[in-house]
Amino acid sequence: MNPQITFLFFGSSTMSIYVLDELEKAGYLPAAVVTTPDKHVGRKQVLTPTPVKAWAIKKNIPVFAPQKLDAHFADTLKNTKADLFIVASYGKIIPETVLSIPPQQTLNVHPSLLPKYRGASPLQSAILNDDKHTGVTIMKIDALMDHGPIVAQKEIFVSEWPTYGEFEEMMAREGGKLLAEILPHWVAGKITEKEQDHASATSCPKFTKEDGEIHLNDDDYLNFRKIQAFNEWPQAYFFIEHSPTGGSEGAHKKIRVKITRASFTDGKLDIQTVIPEGSKEMAYADFVRGYIKK
Repeated sequence: MNPQITFLFFGSSTMSIYVLDELEKAGYLPAAVVTTPDKHVGRKQVLTPTPVKAWAIKKNIPVFAPQKLDAHFADTLKNTKADLFIVASYGKIIPETVLSIPPQQTLNVHPSLLPKYRGASPLQSAILNDDKHTGVTIMKIDALMDHGPIVAQKEIFVSEWPTYGEFEEMMAREGGKLLAEILPHWVAGKITEKEQDHASATSCPKFTKEDGEIHLNDDDYLNFRKIQAFNEWPQAYFFIEHSPTGGSEGAHKKIRVKITRASFTDGKLDIQTVIPEGSKEMAYADFVRGYIKK
């Protein structure tokens, strides 16, 4: 039987849900969740809750979705009497006035072996760098980005690169399992945190839409890793010159082609499905016949 631990969970994305699922399997549910406010999504701009808010509502768990983590909200958090806060893919910088509220401090689930890949894109960066010796870290958050002391780590080896979404789920679930394993020991004061080796720290950027562009004559394995890393956003893409009517050279138009599925076998990139600009998803072979071999 797990000891009773009262904690608040800060999270927003699908990755957060995987961590919450693993905590629940181990018998831990948050007293409340803190997430980012609802956003307008899609062409119709439908006001949509974060995945974490939707998850919490289904389980009748209270939800806070503040615009700002200000002093007023900090007072609200103090009233929850939580033992600790847990953060996984929240999406906002949490001020020290909030981090220091619970007596057992604030722990974070980070999908890399810190101090490697501090920052916004540890999973995508691991794929792009072909860094198959990776892992997850439970750290105590301090005032700087991914800078706090390490509470626990687990090494993970990736044999073949999955898509970003698959990789995110795998790493988040491993992080959730590791967190559930160490939680009672942390609360009982039986874990000694370890300072990161800041001199060997590396950082990873926030990617832009332009980072998704590939050139089909580049290295096949590099292109494959870009396709997998950017599978959810911005999706890897290339440009071609295309004449929709088969007309003169002057009628050619530059169109963007998104790659939605690919594999890498025997040293070769095999593009399987694409979405040409203004069209629906189709097999790459059909795209070649319809857009290139004219």
